[in-house]
Amino acid sequence: MPIALATTTIAVLRGTTTDGYGDEVDTDTPVASGVPAALTEQSRRVTTRDDPTPRIVRYAIARVAAGTDIQDQDRVRDERTGALYIVDAVSSMANPAATADLRLDLRRTT
Repeated sequence: MPIALATTTIAVLRGTTTDGYGDEVDTDTPVASGVPAALTEQSRRVTTRDDPTPRIVRYAIARVAAGTDIQDQDRVRDERTGALYIVDAVSSMANPAATADLRLDLRRTT
């Protein structure tokens, strides 16, 4: 049971295969589905030293219950909206009182 309030359910997709040209492509093999998750999309205005022009960068973060089978480079499909994300990082904060949720840093894909 996640600590964060779930806003949707997600399906965790994993696996690759090769296409007719020998290129590696993702498969939509579900490892888990119906996983409660707190998913939020946010935006941030960023600049760099090389290019001071401000840009808007969108990113997403999800929290799922500790122990959920999810790994870096898995894909996550929001079952409410159908949006597809790539998991860039999986992390968890140490908490002596309770098992902390897993934090997923996500990048939206088309």
